[in-house]
Amino acid sequence: MTKLLPEGTDSRVLNLYEKREKIYVRRIEGVYQNIRLYTGWPLLIGYFLLPWLTVDGHQAILFDLPERKFHIFWLTFWPQDFVLLAWSLMVAAFGLFFVTTLLGRVWCGYTCPQTVWTAIFMWAEQTAEGDRHQRMRLDKQPWNLEKLWRRSLKHGMWIGFAFLTGLTFVSYFYGMRNLLVDGYNFNLPLVAGFWVCFFTAATYINAGWMREQVCKYMCPYARFQSAMFDRDTLIVSYDEARGEPRGARKRGEDPAQLGKGSCIDCTMCVQVCPTGIDIRDGLQYECINCALCVDACDSIMDQMGYERGLVRYTTLNQLDGKGWTWKRPKLIGYAIALLVMVTAISTVLVTRVPLELDVIRARGQLFQEVPGGFIQNVYTLRVINMDKTDHEFAISVSGLPGYRIIPATPVAVRAGEIEDVSVNLLVSPDQLDTVNTTISFHVESTDAVIQADSKSTFIGPRPLE
Repeated sequence: MTKLLPEGTDSRVLNLYEKREKIYVRRIEGVYQNIRLYTGWPLLIGYFLLPWLTVDGHQAILFDLPERKFHIFWLTFWPQDFVLLAWSLMVAAFGLFFVTTLLGRVWCGYTCPQTVWTAIFMWAEQTAEGDRHQRMRLDKQPWNLEKLWRRSLKHGMWIGFAFLTGLTFVSYFYGMRNLLVDGYNFNLPLVAGFWVCFFTAATYINAGWMREQVCKYMCPYARFQSAMFDRDTLIVSYDEARGEPRGARKRGEDPAQLGKGSCIDCTMCVQVCPTGIDIRDGLQYECINCALCVDACDSIMDQMGYERGLVRYTTLNQLDGKGWTWKRPKLIGYAIALLVMVTAISTVLVTRVPLELDVIRARGQLFQEVPGGFIQNVYTLRVINMDKTDHEFAISVSGLPGYRIIPATPVAVRAGEIEDVSVNLLVSPDQLDTVNTTISFHVESTDAVIQADSKSTFIGPRPLE
């Protein structure tokens, strides 16, 4: 028995599992699409080119997980530097908040990898299957030779570009040259091959099939952007006061004499939208500020002989006839937080010492009495040379008068290596005032370039009263 809905209720509102309607995006050119080329191509070129560049003997960007080293151009980060990674993510987040409050979702529209890769896949689709009307007609026609080869060409281009994407992504962790050599010689580890296939499939599905579904339902940015928007945030918007009432008319006719607005209801803004929305319905979370509708509407206004800007970048206050101001508490707060964090992380990077010292007391014994009446403690010093140069390090101790250290010779540690050194520290009982004496180990390169300290404890017998 069919359940009746209340009168006036749109059935789509209650259909939580409504089937996706395929969006046939129309190709359009314009000012903002040219800007997207200048923002998208550098991302693509950088992504595919960086694994081929070599800096200081290593790949320009290489996340070497087995060696626990992250090489980013001339800098090498170790697990001890993960706090810098956390700070960098915070800087990126607040940078996104600041830009969103000021300029809206320009990240989504111009530089988001999902947007850029989807644009490449849409170009491949248009190249193989034709423009919007040709693709719609191709979908409706039965399978034949033409449909088979056009679909095969499209999916071949999709899979090829997805494979290059997956291969390049894995090369940031494996090394591009090693990846190609091992793959060619069939020596590629199973885990590396799995991730190449995984990211190939992920790219193929996300950019080829899901497209706007990722932006609308999977990306959290689309959901919390409203918390950053205000009435002075730059958005793509339809000027309802100028455009309404809509209606068709002949080219060159004055809309005022017809009692109509500038919108001719051509639906071009809908046909070019990659998320399938109608910008004339107002601000919607699905809008990614790509300005395709702006270029489409401007081209129609040019053909009709009307002024451009019916759909444009503007703010809600400007649409209401008010001015724009940057003096907004939210925007200023984001700017201050961003400035403080950038200053802090820059200071840490500039003053960062590429040397780490960890001291571990020998387990299983507190101290030893050795010939000569000395008290001995045994330590393991882990010297981490994060510099790009080999060094010899002299070891000294402060806080313990009259000590002897074995060995007393400098310790050689190669660049980017870790050296564990067993150290015996001896002192006369007369020099000990307490059972636990706080001491500090100090290592310094013999060329006095880098140095590091680490505290520990020297344990001795209870002093005689």
